[in-house]
Amino acid sequence: MTDTALPNPAASNLTKPNTPTTDTTAIVTGGARKIRRHTRRVEPIYYFFLVPTLILFTLAITVPGVMGIFFSFTDSIGIGEWNFNGLTNYVAMFSDPSILQSYLFTFGFSIATVIVVNVIAFMLAVGLTSRIRFKTGLRTIFVIPMVISGIIIAYVFNFLFSNSLPNAAAGSGIPWLETSLLANPDLAWVAIVIVTAWQAVPGTLLIYIAGLLSVPGEVYEAASIDGASKAQQLTRITIPLVAGYVVINIILGFKGFLNAYDIIVGLTNGGPGTSTRSVAMTIIAGFNGGDYAYQMANATIFFIVAVLISLLQLSLTRGRNAL
Repeated sequence: MTDTALPNPAASNLTKPNTPTTDTTAIVTGGARKIRRHTRRVEPIYYFFLVPTLILFTLAITVPGVMGIFFSFTDSIGIGEWNFNGLTNYVAMFSDPSILQSYLFTFGFSIATVIVVNVIAFMLAVGLTSRIRFKTGLRTIFVIPMVISGIIIAYVFNFLFSNSLPNAAAGSGIPWLETSLLANPDLAWVAIVIVTAWQAVPGTLLIYIAGLLSVPGEVYEAASIDGASKAQQLTRITIPLVAGYVVINIILGFKGFLNAYDIIVGLTNGGPGTSTRSVAMTIIAGFNGGDYAYQMANATIFFIVAVLISLLQLSLTRGRNAL
């Protein structure tokens, strides 16, 4: 007979891994909760920076905005007594041809300027990120218009459009340029688009440069090995990969051009007539002319439009790599 080895309970206990008991698990879980609670604690220094800024923002922007919306339902002229008149200002605003004209000009000008700015800025960004000499110096030169005041730029171009360009056209035999573009009701908006784009291109250019530099160089190397031309690389690699930056520039540019004021004031002051008067100019002119409540209704509608555009921006850019 062969001896059969009996199992050793002590040995089997030694080979079994120790499993945590309920008490041990509770202790570990409780400790994790304490650590998590401790990490979620906000340091007081953050409130030191947040609270003063929040108070200033509320007093300088939120409170005046709410008061303006309130007075848009009155007949106030900005001072003195006032009475509620309900939606009278809003009804009158939607039937006012001068306000409708200002919205039409503002949106048309904004769309045209967005197209011009983004096309020029993207072309410059592609050139300034290629292998050319002095590209750092050229980037500096192209950014200069961004740091110059808009009203100064407008006065300089006003002189060019009113004097230099007509004189040059007269000497070159170009009759339709012998008179200032700013005095032509049909072409004054073109001059405004040119000047606004001249100042806005640098900011858009910087965003496009950042987007182009974020594209991995290995992608272009692989495309070159496969025989792709520069034009094919641009249309099939560069543009799709920087599409998020294109969306950001279009939305931000459109929002910014809706508030156009200083360049228009320096170039045409809303003229000839009211052909180049923007919404911002109409609102400010109404404040100065005693139509406070009426133009506050206009400002409220304009604010709603800006909010809708902001929501559109968030919906279009949510989840994109550019963000």
